[in-house]
Amino acid sequence: MCWHTPPCPPADGPDREGAKVVARDSGVGSSRLCNGVLLFEDTGGLQPDGQIIEPHSAPIAGALRTWMGF
Repeated sequence: MCWHTPPCPPADGPDREGAKVVARDSGVGSSRLCNGVLLFEDTGGLQPDGQIIEPHSAPIAGALRTWMGF
């Protein structure tokens, strides 16, 4: 799906969320990534083949909690 260099990580790779955002829908709270992944604001999503990506904590949120002592 990528047309740029370097190409985005594959939709089934562990770094799939590193792909470029190609479209946003703020009404739904979702973003379409260049690799075909659809991400939602709750950090869950869908892969292009329909597999569900379970919501997960964002790494920065965990780091912030640790830094702040929560």
